[in-house]
Parts: sequence; C-alpha cells; structure tokens
Amino acid sequence: MRPSQTVPATPQAWAEVDLDAYRANVRALAARAPTAQLMAVVKADAYGHGLVPVARAAREAGADWLGVATLEEALALRAGGDEGPLLCWLAAPGADFAAAARCDIEVTASSAEQLAEILAADVVPRIQLKVDTGLGRNGAFGDQWGELVSAAVDAAAAGARLTGVWSHLACADEPDHPANDAQEARFRDAVDDLRAAGLDPGLRHLANSAALLTRPSAHFDLVRAGIATYGLPPDPAMPHDVPLIPVMTLRARLAAVKRVPAGQGVSYGYRHVTDRETTLGLVPIGYGEGVHRAATGRAETWVRGRRVAVVGTICMDQMVVDLGDLPAERGDVVTLFGPGGAGEPTAVEWAQASGTIAYEVVTGLGGRIHLTHTDDPGRSR
Repeated sequence: MRPSQTVPATPQAWAEVDLDAYRANVRALAARAPTAQLMAVVKADAYGHGLVPVARAAREAGADWLGVATLEEALALRAGGDEGPLLCWLAAPGADFAAAARCDIEVTASSAEQLAEILAADVVPRIQLKVDTGLGRNGAFGDQWGELVSAAVDAAAAGARLTGVWSHLACADEPDHPANDAQEARFRDAVDDLRAAGLDPGLRHLANSAALLTRPSAHFDLVRAGIATYGLPPDPAMPHDVPLIPVMTLRARLAAVKRVPAGQGVSYGYRHVTDRETTLGLVPIGYGEGVHRAATGRAETWVRGRRVAVVGTICMDQMVVDLGDLPAERGDVVTLFGPGGAGEPTAVEWAQASGTIAYEVVTGLGGRIHLTHTDDPGRSR
C-alpha cells in the first residue's frame, strides 16, 4: 500500500493502523510466554500494515527479534533504521548472503546445499538451521536433516557462526491435532541431533502465534508472533486467554448516493435487485484494492453508526451498499472493517464473507488504498 506520507487531505480509501494497539498486543503476547524471547514477524509489509512503522513499534514494545521472509525485507528494515536482532528465512539460489552479513542479518539454511551457498559469500552471516518436522514446506526433511547437521559440523569447525535451530507447525491453530505432538517431538529430536554432533543448538524456536497462545511446551527459547500481533486470531474458533486488539481499520468515502425504486438491479449481472425503495451508496473500492469479489452479497459495512449490506457484484474499483433510509451524503465515511468495538464489521467477518482467512484480508490490500499510522502519545507504552 502507499505509505502514510503520500496520503491526500481527503483520500477515497485508506487503512488506519493503530500502533498503540499493536504495541499492546506485542506486550500481551510476550507476557504469555515469559520464559522465551519474542520475535515479531513483520513479513509481507507487516501483514499489510506497513513494514518500517510496525517494526519500530514492535521494538518499542519490547520485541527481542524481528522476523521476515526474504532478504529484501530484511534489508529494507536496516535501511529504515532498525539495528536489532533480525532473522530472514526464505531465499532462492543467488540471494546476496554477503549483504545480509554486512547488515548483521541472520539467515536460515534449510539444506546442506543452501548452507554451502551461504558459506560461499565473501562475508559469512550468522546462520540458523531449519528442520522440516512435518509441515512439508521449507527446512531439511528426513535424510536431508542428517546431511545438514554434518555440513553444519564442518562449517562450525571452519568458523561459521551457527546461532539457532527452528521449525514451523502445520496445525497449531487446531490445538488438539495430533500433528502438534508429533512435530514437537521431532523438533526435540533434531535439537538432540545437533548436540550429539557436538553443536550448540543456540536459540530453539518452534511456536507461531497459535502455539504461543495454546502450547507452552513449544515455547522453547523464542516464540514467533505473527498474525496475533495485529490483533487477529490464527483461527476464530481457537480458544485463548490473551486480549488482542485488531490493529487495522479500512475506510472509504461515499462517492455517490442515489434513491432508487423497488425492482432496481444493482451492479454487474443484477445479482441483487432491490425489494423496496431504498438509497444506494457507491463506495470507491473493489478487488483492485484487494477487497474480495467473493464477499459479494455477504459482507457488511458501517455507515453513520449502522451496519449496511454490500449489495450487487463487487467490481474492480467500486462496490455498492444498501443504505435504506439513512440520511447519507456523498463524502460520508464507510468503515469496511475495524476492531469491532463500536459495532462495525471486523476483518474476521470479511474473511468469513469472502470464504478465506483474516490473514488474506489484511495482507491482500493495496492498489489505491492509502496506509496511515495513528499513534497517541498520551497513551502509556
């Protein structure tokens, strides 16, 4: 999304990110895992919330580490002024690992082959090892893990700096899923493999947001908090006892208001036909900004203190809401989703209306939406 400094005085559509709420979430999550360090995951432009401002707020809230997927994201954090512990974990062949070392960025080796590529850089960065304990994505799996451990022994003897071992859970948002026990046991075995080979495993980390909230046995030395720091649950049905505040509010202004009779078709395909005389409002936002077309006829917005339905097909850059008899006017603010405290829809509700997850709702926003960050100096940090 466009950064806050480009926002015009009256934007058509904008996403407000409450940094005070974000800091409160980080502190609450850190308190849930008091024996572990906390990594705030800010990959994918901080899940659509703005990389550098959110990373800065994470540090202010006490996050020990920042985590990103790619080296490019890590370098952007360094360019934005961040100087603290920072890990990245996803790199295709040809990544500039020397740049990571020069910027004090820790990188991840997921195979012996990748470890060799990292060590070939003219400056060797600090390296963490990733084991695939059953997710089936990145990380050394099966015999690959033994190969990586052997390569790590040689690397350490040659002076490489090995600082941690980690993995990622597949089903942590389903606390009773048997894969959680199996993956945690496999992770413990992998740590033992390193020790048996004479290596210090360094920082051990397995828990994502869901495991942080529900699985203390998986906290180890560090927990990686991602979606929960943005105030969104890993799964709406997953029980937890940590108060989380949704950080993002998505708003737009009505571009047109018109009174129409009963029987009026609305938007492409006439998927909606009015059943009474009513007022329609045009909202200048659509799937070009990441608002899912699948939410057509199922989502709601908030206008003048009331929920109003999205009617008719959501288009590339506009959608229509049924205002009923509300005395709405052009320029009125429409809230698509927010924290929900005033009664407005939430990102979770928009995800349910779209047949997806809240992660996709917030990370998929872009296009002509302007991103703003609010920060109340009067609130305690």
